[in-house]
Amino acid sequence: GGQIKNTDDADDIKNVDLTKIHYLSGPFEIENAEPGDVLVVEIQDVQPLQDQPWGFTGIFAKENGGGFLDELYPDAAKAIWDFEGIFCSSRHIPHVRFPGLIHPGILGCAPSAEILAEWNRRENQLISECSHMGRDVAQPPNPKNVHAGAGDEALKKKVGEEGARTIPGRPEHGGNCDIKNLSRGSKVYLPVHVPGAKFSVGDLHFSQGDGEISFCGAIEMAGVITIKFSVMKDGVKHLGMKSPIYIPGAVEPNFGPGRHIYFEGFSVDSDGKQHFLDTTVAYRQTTLRCIEYLRRYGYSDYQIYLLLSCAPVQGHIAGIVDIPNACTTLGLPIDIFDFDIRPEAPVKKLDMGTCAFASK
Repeated sequence: GGQIKNTDDADDIKNVDLTKIHYLSGPFEIENAEPGDVLVVEIQDVQPLQDQPWGFTGIFAKENGGGFLDELYPDAAKAIWDFEGIFCSSRHIPHVRFPGLIHPGILGCAPSAEILAEWNRRENQLISECSHMGRDVAQPPNPKNVHAGAGDEALKKKVGEEGARTIPGRPEHGGNCDIKNLSRGSKVYLPVHVPGAKFSVGDLHFSQGDGEISFCGAIEMAGVITIKFSVMKDGVKHLGMKSPIYIPGAVEPNFGPGRHIYFEGFSVDSDGKQHFLDTTVAYRQTTLRCIEYLRRYGYSDYQIYLLLSCAPVQGHIAGIVDIPNACTTLGLPIDIFDFDIRPEAPVKKLDMGTCAFASK
């Protein structure tokens, strides 16, 4: 939406209007698509705009969006990434360069009125049940900056009162799932709920790590996507579909066997409290272990937080049955750095500069 600029401060991230962050292309009317069908979305190409060869990764301020680690890193921060062919690098996180896996964060078909009502019911129930937590747990409909196309004021008011926010993905239609592997050559299978499917797409990323942990955490970019559609008649029944399915494309960064270093985390939090098979606690610990490791080379925690959110890291659930601990892992590609980060290599602190912060 043009709110974030190619600058060396993060005032724009700190003051971002979260009701204006997802500008989508669509809805597209797909011929012959009817409720109960499956829309097959083939991503043929995704590229950055030629006259805007840069993107950004941000950490929202805790009081305005936050992120996965906002209790530890509450301040707004930003890194600008410059694109050079298939590669990117950043003046805010030096000594790093990696190829992108360009993809859309958002793909989805419109919900029916009944499905929309169900979204609002269950998310409002969650908000009500979690009011004691002192933080947002979901985003209800919001009339601010409502866009209703050519609709009149009555329709605009209705959209503001009932329309779904685009922040979460949802099982009935996909949406903002931020799956980094939905790049060139991928196929996505989406359930159709309304005549014509009403497909929308957006939130293009040059690269993203599994989890997109800083929330504004991919390399967000302006770009162009080329898509081919087909319709699988009665596909929802045929596939027994209750949520989207996808097949990744054949093109992605290949660092080769043995070229990742993996960090483990378990369902024991930083205060030593044991949780039961809690993958969120485990992945938070996994991430913190990697931050501690990279800190030794001179990076600040905020630089590492940004990097793990946007670089092609691999996040996995390694174990989910060995009570009481879930085990999660984070795989960091060794070769994105221009120095040796293997455990056996000597550690040398480098001048890593700083990421962009908001002015005080």
